[in-house]
Amino acid sequence: MENHMIADITIPYAVADFAEMRERGFYYVDKTRFIPYLERYNAPVFLRPCCFGKSLLVSMLAHYYDRSKARRFDELFGGTWIGANPTTEHSQYLIIRYDFSKMVVDNTMEGLE
Repeated sequence: MENHMIADITIPYAVADFAEMRERGFYYVDKTRFIPYLERYNAPVFLRPCCFGKSLLVSMLAHYYDRSKARRFDELFGGTWIGANPTTEHSQYLIIRYDFSKMVVDNTMEGLE
């Protein structure tokens, strides 16, 4: 009987933070090759059903463009397509992110306040 090496990879569930994915060595499908196309597109809109990676994509883009993350560029994007082919816009912007996923929604005006 032959011994087979089984890769020790962790496939994350409900992890939407790009830095956490990279730091913890989770399995990540590299979509960074699409960044140059997004830069050429005037107003991208990401329409996908829930749990299809929109939040992770936005997190990846935020880490890519954020000036405050510039010193971590090689750590976060090393081994990715964009890490080897960065655009001139990487690490050029101040990024502010709003996360509405944890927002409590109520049916009344008082509840929304």
